[in-house]
Amino acid sequence: MNEQAKKTESKELSDFLDDTFDTMEKVLDEQSAELRQYEVGTVQFVGRDIARVSGLPNIRAEELVRFSGNYMGLVFNIDPKEIGVVLLDPSENIQVGSEVHRTKRVLDVPVGEGLLGRVVDPIGRPLDGLGEVNTVMRLPVERPAPAVMDRAPVTVPLQTGTKVIDALIPIGRGQRELILGDRQTGKTAIAVDTIINQKETGIISIYCAIGKKSADVAKVIAELRDHGVMGQCIVVVATGEDTPGLQFIAPYAATSMGEYFTEQGRDVLIVYDDLTSHARAYREVSLLLRRPPGREAFPGDIFYIHSRLLERSTHLRPELGGGSLTSLPIVETEAQDMSSYIPTNLISITDGQIYLSPVLFNKGILPAVDVGKSVSRVGGKTQLPAYRSVAGDLRLSYSQFEELESFSRFGTRLDDSTRRTLERGWRVREVLKQGQYKPLRASEQIACLLSVTGGTLDLVPTEKVREAEDHVLTAVNSDLRDLCSRIESGGKLEISDRDLILDEIRKTVKPYEVTEEADANN
Repeated sequence: MNEQAKKTESKELSDFLDDTFDTMEKVLDEQSAELRQYEVGTVQFVGRDIARVSGLPNIRAEELVRFSGNYMGLVFNIDPKEIGVVLLDPSENIQVGSEVHRTKRVLDVPVGEGLLGRVVDPIGRPLDGLGEVNTVMRLPVERPAPAVMDRAPVTVPLQTGTKVIDALIPIGRGQRELILGDRQTGKTAIAVDTIINQKETGIISIYCAIGKKSADVAKVIAELRDHGVMGQCIVVVATGEDTPGLQFIAPYAATSMGEYFTEQGRDVLIVYDDLTSHARAYREVSLLLRRPPGREAFPGDIFYIHSRLLERSTHLRPELGGGSLTSLPIVETEAQDMSSYIPTNLISITDGQIYLSPVLFNKGILPAVDVGKSVSRVGGKTQLPAYRSVAGDLRLSYSQFEELESFSRFGTRLDDSTRRTLERGWRVREVLKQGQYKPLRASEQIACLLSVTGGTLDLVPTEKVREAEDHVLTAVNSDLRDLCSRIESGGKLEISDRDLILDEIRKTVKPYEVTEEADANN
């Protein structure tokens, strides 16, 4: 009996010791994991907007790290002996030998309704002096693009309010349409007009400024507020004075903010202004961290940084929310060279381009859209039916007119048919002109286009076309309201509707007409 009791007591003691050892091992593993989570490294080198850090063997790519003084950095390079960090805050206050702490998380940004009407930096910190941004959710800055099977066809138009674009180079919700041209040709103006035109559509707009001057960004914000659309906008700002790292993450952060609303089933428009500055920021940090350069001194994966950004623009399937993210990336050309490195990259990534010509800009033809070099590979399928019946062949005929106009300058004698073609083309050009911050509804654009394609302006002097057009818009809005509503809701333009609009236009432009007899007497 005593022997049996001793064996039982020995077994119980052995089990107790095994459980104790298991518990201690778990505690040690948890403590070790916690120690690994909060590894502390040391700054070995601080350069302009970059740092090299040692002592973080378990660090991960694109992880956020925190320097002494609560300054932030993003892990960019992982080498055997040290890591390269892109600083998201100024480097003046970071010293060699100071501590660097892991955060165990990738860079993320706040998302949600609380961002609407706010101006923030790419990390989500407020820049408008209105206090903290009240959001309850955060999303990673870098997110995978939706899979092909998660996407739905682009079927709904995104009206820009600009006649030449909506009629000849239409854009659909979920499309990526590049805006490119030389400096000071009106690229940002077209993007801002498009945002202003979404005032009554319910579309959320995001304006992402990359490497812009603070004064230029302030002007855009002021215009958005003056036109009453700031309440449904988010402005993400990384100016030229900010670090290249902050400029690099700006478009990705803005896209994550937009994707939150897209996944809720809402439509979002995002403007990247501009991706030339974004590429330069990436080149700068890459060369500072000694990444090998490629063509034109850009790192070899410059194509990938833009493709992975723009591939996130899409129209989701209904079961995934059915929202859309439409992007208008802006890129700057030099001396009208569309074939340089960055423009050709983006042209191949996007679904079309709107090219702004400095030649047209200098002639006062605004917006300076070169119809011949601009194209939309998707939006034509989404265009309202009324546009097709009014401007179906306008693009081709306008391009032919421009060619004919260039030949007519040689001073050769023109036959009557050629002269009539030129007269009609000049009036089309006048109608396609449009002032900044004056977007037009679809019905108003249809009336303007019909007035010139229908021949009702043929007897109106070219210098009077704009004035006559203003009166046409007033008359159509006051006398044909039901027809205008039907056009904007996607209704077809029947022959009877077309005749009704033309009759209204003829009555309106009658005082502006000049007959050939009167012109000869003058």
